[in-house]
Amino acid sequence: MAGPPPLGELPPVYTPPARSTAPQILAGSLKAPLWLRAYFQGLLFSLGCRIQRHCGKVLFLGLLAFGALVLGLRVAVIETDLEQLWVEAGSRVSQELRYTKEKLGEEAAYTSQMLIQTPRQEGENVLTPEALRLHLQAALTASKVQVSLYGKSWDLNKICYKSGVPLIENGMIERMIEKLFPCVILTPLDCFWEGAKLQGGSAYLPGRPDIQWTNLDPEQLLEELGPFASLEGFRELLDKAQVGQAYVGRPCLNPDDPHCPPTAPNRDSRQAPNVAQELSGGCHGFSHKFMHWQEELLLGGMARDPQGQLLRAEALQSTFLLMSPRQLYEHFRGDYQTHDIGWSEEQAGTVLQAWQRRFVQLAQDSLPENGSQQIHAFSSTTLDDILHAFSEVSAARVAGGYLLMLAYACVTMLRWDCAQSQGAVGLAGVLLVALAVASGLGLCALLGIAFNAATTQVLPFLALGIGVDDIFLLAHAFTEAPSGTPLQERTGECLQRMGPSVALTSINNMVAFFMAALVPIPALRAFSLQAAIVVGCNFAAVMLVFPAVLSLDLHRRHCQRLDVLCCFSSPCSARVIQILPQELADRTVPVGIAHLTATVQAFAHCEASSQHVVTSLPPHAQLVPPPSDPLSSELFSPGGSTRDLLGQEEGTRQKAACRSPPCARWNLAHFARYQFAPLLLQSHAKAVVLVLCGALLGLSLYGATLVQDGLALTDVVPRGTKEHAFLSAQLRYFSLYEVALVTQGGFDYAHSQRALFDLHQRFSSLKAVLPPPATQAPRTWLHYYRSWLQGIQAAFDQDWASGRITRHSYRNGSEDGALAYKLLIQTGDSREPLDFSQLTTKKLVDKEGLIPPELFYVGLTVWVSSDPLGLAASQANFYPPPPEWLHDKYDTTGENFRIPAAQPLEFAQFPFLLHGLQKTSDFVEAIEGARAACAEAGLAGVRAYPSGSPFLFWEQYLGLRRCFLLAVCILLVCTFLVCALLLLNPWAAGLIVLVLALMTVELFGIMGFLGIKLSAIPVVILVASVGIGVEFTVHVALGFLTAQGSRNLRAARALEHTFAPVMDGAVSTLLGLLMLAGSNFDFIVRYFFVVLTVLTLLGLLHGLVLLPVLLSILGPPPEVVQMYKESPEVLNPSAPRAGGLRWGLPPTLPQSFARVTTSMTIALHPPPLPGAYIHPASDEPAWSPAATPAANNSSNLTSRAPCPASE
Repeated sequence: MAGPPPLGELPPVYTPPARSTAPQILAGSLKAPLWLRAYFQGLLFSLGCRIQRHCGKVLFLGLLAFGALVLGLRVAVIETDLEQLWVEAGSRVSQELRYTKEKLGEEAAYTSQMLIQTPRQEGENVLTPEALRLHLQAALTASKVQVSLYGKSWDLNKICYKSGVPLIENGMIERMIEKLFPCVILTPLDCFWEGAKLQGGSAYLPGRPDIQWTNLDPEQLLEELGPFASLEGFRELLDKAQVGQAYVGRPCLNPDDPHCPPTAPNRDSRQAPNVAQELSGGCHGFSHKFMHWQEELLLGGMARDPQGQLLRAEALQSTFLLMSPRQLYEHFRGDYQTHDIGWSEEQAGTVLQAWQRRFVQLAQDSLPENGSQQIHAFSSTTLDDILHAFSEVSAARVAGGYLLMLAYACVTMLRWDCAQSQGAVGLAGVLLVALAVASGLGLCALLGIAFNAATTQVLPFLALGIGVDDIFLLAHAFTEAPSGTPLQERTGECLQRMGPSVALTSINNMVAFFMAALVPIPALRAFSLQAAIVVGCNFAAVMLVFPAVLSLDLHRRHCQRLDVLCCFSSPCSARVIQILPQELADRTVPVGIAHLTATVQAFAHCEASSQHVVTSLPPHAQLVPPPSDPLSSELFSPGGSTRDLLGQEEGTRQKAACRSPPCARWNLAHFARYQFAPLLLQSHAKAVVLVLCGALLGLSLYGATLVQDGLALTDVVPRGTKEHAFLSAQLRYFSLYEVALVTQGGFDYAHSQRALFDLHQRFSSLKAVLPPPATQAPRTWLHYYRSWLQGIQAAFDQDWASGRITRHSYRNGSEDGALAYKLLIQTGDSREPLDFSQLTTKKLVDKEGLIPPELFYVGLTVWVSSDPLGLAASQANFYPPPPEWLHDKYDTTGENFRIPAAQPLEFAQFPFLLHGLQKTSDFVEAIEGARAACAEAGLAGVRAYPSGSPFLFWEQYLGLRRCFLLAVCILLVCTFLVCALLLLNPWAAGLIVLVLALMTVELFGIMGFLGIKLSAIPVVILVASVGIGVEFTVHVALGFLTAQGSRNLRAARALEHTFAPVMDGAVSTLLGLLMLAGSNFDFIVRYFFVVLTVLTLLGLLHGLVLLPVLLSILGPPPEVVQMYKESPEVLNPSAPRAGGLRWGLPPTLPQSFARVTTSMTIALHPPPLPGAYIHPASDEPAWSPAATPAANNSSNLTSRAPCPASE
């Protein structure tokens, strides 16, 4: 007896069977959609056949193309600048930021380094001498930091920001001031003499010890130097700044310190100071007028008595200001200390970064671990380091994730029968997806799309999980190819059946991510575009390259080689199966998808002409189902997939070289067929599913009300780190933000002074703006400018009244009086610039408190040059900067009268402090108030905008929810259109979109219960969830459309053939996401792993549970209805009758028929597999008595056998 041909080998006389032997009639209006899908699937069939014929070439060229794109990763740029990542592209904020950078440059005026001291025992008071001395210890350690770079030593005094160093005519005093001028350090220690210890400058004068701020008494020094130098201008400068005795006149924290000066108030009494009383109202730097540090900048967690007196505080803060890299570069450019090192701005930035890192390290270690206080240190470089670490690719996690996916793909595709196993296909598929992800990212780099933390931390795993879904789908379809499919058409058959599903999911994913790019945050727009491109590369790899892998694996199976170890022959290749004749009555032979075994009565007679026995079944037959549940009998009889065929050999007594164990015969398709679908599609189960999903929707709607806006920096920094501890303490105790009100060019400042004052007043009245103390001068340049003019006007009036200044001379007057003299004679007319008659008729500030417009820009030049401390305190940042002009009281040439006017201002700013901003709603309220104030000023002709970190990073929340709803709505519409076009069934597309909308709403509500706040990142995930959800729904919907029978039957068929690939795809996605759970960043875990895991679980719930139930109730009609034209009666599975499956007999039979009873399998022309190619039905009858001679008609229910020899 000849054995069967090898697997995949065709018999010599093989004739390809017709695509459909069943008479199928297209359902009504669905002929055009089916024709279009047939045409599309025909193209895919042709593509698959060509790929199979040239699989080696296709694989080589595909790997070559993807490998070339991977090289693009060499030019990838990782963006870590917060402004570039989070400021809305094209928004007013980005335009304002660009305007600011055009006028002031890229760098800010200074960078901040902060120390926060808190007690280890929560609630403990820090306003004690002991706590202040510990703060001094930490601050002193930090201030003494030195780093050595480029052969030079860099300390705080060289790189710190110094506010308004004055220009002095006396060279000796100027050099001394340059060495002694203090750094700007905002610290509670400035209320005490110990604050001087943080200043590192020193100067030397003959006959005196080294002059430092710890022993410098400016008043005494001026008295000692008075006889030797003319210091009148310097004395006036100190008096205006209210320097007084500087630090030596302040109390000592430790009166027993031997260096405590005798001028300290508590030196003689030796009593510790009342810290709360000294810190009440804030502290001052060396200048009482221009350097006032408010309480809110120094103390956190303050408590007061009913009278408002400060009693206690829970935190102390000191802030060290450093120069920006550009300032440091300009400061030392041309200096003798840097002339030999090729000094550059990049080197200046390196020096600052090295000093800041050392500062943080030493400050954090300055106090003992077991002490009662703890120090938290932070710098701008620390934040940059966090972002760099956040953006680095974790090679271990990426490798672990892909190895885990390789193992899962290999194990889930292994079979006991080596020839049917696909472990190597799984391995190759995962590696192909990894290559496609890398090539997609390389293409993004070549297109100039910058990478960011989301790209490096999330996208590789998310893309892996999504890409492997289609690998599993094609692999499952390849194993379930009809047994009669020719070998050379296997790949084409696979693509034509599952290609539309792959195309539908991939296109929807790409559309989803492109729609997510509507979120105008650059980091997330880049992430969305990169994800869309990566999905596109995955789609190309799955549709073009992976079929070549399947074709090569088919060749291995045809050659009976082992899986994975394809060099060895399979031990199952010599299998011999012996079926005994008497077993025919018990054997069920799989044909197609559904097989019904019944004992029927057949009629046979012998034709003398052909010497054959003809056994026939009557044409008019009715199928009567048994009384049992049709879902467990008719629908779920053994299936026809390759895996099921192998699992159904247990019922035969066979002798095989390889026999699979019982555990290997169970699979997901078996579970879906025999357990899951019969249970799910029962009436009471459907009701339970609908009720539970409705309850979940109700809870989600409630949870949606709990979702708050916001993304705190503490969510991004890893928990348990020192940086996280600092940010938590800062958010709790020092929620202060420096902002500025910027006025632009395009209007006349000189004639808009009243509008500028009104704008400042409106802005100051905002709830979030920290009001200055009553004793402090206003913190705007216009106030400082006006106050200075009023001061020199008062000096002039006094000198004029006393006769020291006359119409013809000012040399006997004061410095301020002389300055006023020169300003009062200015006319602002270039033809006649001077008018001495104005000395007594004009005032520098009129009765309304306004500066005469003709003097505005001339006086601005004089103020900027003569009052550097006031200018620095105002933080005006004028552009264009007024020209330098040096006042010389004794210049008799008259040239000093000609004062150059400043150019019209194009940029100036009013600084403010915002406080009490804890929640995103607080930020939004402050932003709306600031914008309203600027809009009102615009009506008066003043062009202004607010600037600062709250406006950069929180303004997105003003329209975030509107942007989110718009993107989701557009995406749902696009998804409906894509599904309707590819499925050619708007009814099914509508159900899919309904389920996707439910998923999005429920995911949003679950975020509220999990405490995940809404920011641009969850918005991107929510928008992308619509596309990702298509992976779980469209396969079931497509299977439902292409199946035949009742809604229950079609829903069951769809589940049977899609349950396994959808479940494998979900597990693969979860495995890809699993690596995110091991991230050091809690932000990645909460905002990506948790949200995407919930999305995957919701996708499984809705795709495999809710959608089949909805389809079984509200599903669209089938595209193909199977009918027998000889009998108008259609199969009716809902009509139960007693007995089994029967064929009814006609009342009369031909006399030549002899009655014979036999047991045989009747193939009832089952519907094609979901997604199978559909051919229009032929008009020829399937069976008729006249067709009996057609012996080869496979649709004829006849069998022929040789007649026995006549005796």
